[in-house]
Amino acid sequence: MNVSDYGTLGRAVYASGAVKSQLDTLSAQIASGHVADSYAGLGAAAQTSLDLRPQLGHLATEQSAIDAVTGQLGVSQSALTQITSIASNFNAQLATLNNVTPTQIDSLATSARSAIQQVASLLDSTDGGSYVFAGTDTANPPIPDPDNITTSGFYTQIAAAVQGLSTNGAAATAAQTLSIASSDAGGTTPFSGPPGQVQTLQLGTSAPVQVGVLANQNTLTVSGGTSTTGSYMRDILRGLATIANLSSTQANDPGFVGLVQDTQASMSGAITAIGSESGALGNIQSSLKDVQTQAGDANTALTAQVSSVEDVDMAKTISSLSQVQTQLSASYKLISEVSKLSLVDYL
Repeated sequence: MNVSDYGTLGRAVYASGAVKSQLDTLSAQIASGHVADSYAGLGAAAQTSLDLRPQLGHLATEQSAIDAVTGQLGVSQSALTQITSIASNFNAQLATLNNVTPTQIDSLATSARSAIQQVASLLDSTDGGSYVFAGTDTANPPIPDPDNITTSGFYTQIAAAVQGLSTNGAAATAAQTLSIASSDAGGTTPFSGPPGQVQTLQLGTSAPVQVGVLANQNTLTVSGGTSTTGSYMRDILRGLATIANLSSTQANDPGFVGLVQDTQASMSGAITAIGSESGALGNIQSSLKDVQTQAGDANTALTAQVSSVEDVDMAKTISSLSQVQTQLSASYKLISEVSKLSLVDYL
């Protein structure tokens, strides 16, 4: 049956219903800000939304991941800076250790005992509950008990080696401390385990980006020198443990100067390596910032495209609503007038 079959009143009521439906649609659009509450309501524009929404989701995930690792890198850099400062301070004092009084040797040893605890604690730095120097094992501290590192097998074994200086000589003592610091054996190493896997971040289809360093292994640089474990952190801990166990009674020992020189050389190499590692991390931070900026720009562009098909032009929609309200009012008035007409009025 056609609309024309309903007569004048029927046609008026039908037209009014269509206007009312239009009014309801416009009211819903103003309330939600969206063209429709389903893809079907978008019509041909739905494909644009379906194509772009997954890309927006991927960008959001990528930006969130970059935010997380940027925080971790910032904590890592802060810890590396503090450790470098500690190591540099003691290395500078080693350069003059042969010309100081015995009392000053004991004082330096006492300071080193405090410093090694501080370095161990810095290696257990966290960001959001994650240990930043633990690699992928972020839930566990690299050094299980930093406050008591001076009672660990690592420290006590180095202490025993240094105390045997007068008997074994500088070269043998240095070799012993080097072996101890290089070991991953339980009961010797101060770390919770052997080197693990470094953290990486996958961005798109490019190669994974390294976004962290390990407490017990170099990851972005190589330690140099003739007296190194290959890890600047191990070298620094070894150096501090050696200094912490020097005694004023050894000041005139024939091997004292040689051990001090070996320790200074090892610490110097570690300071250079940690500087290189920090610089490499800085480059990663810079590149991640660039990626995040690009992702932000892409997100803005894609969001604008999605908005153009999903969101209403509020000013235009409000104007249309006003016009439709006027039309609906007029249609109701027409229905009222038509319904008053009698059959005589049609004759």
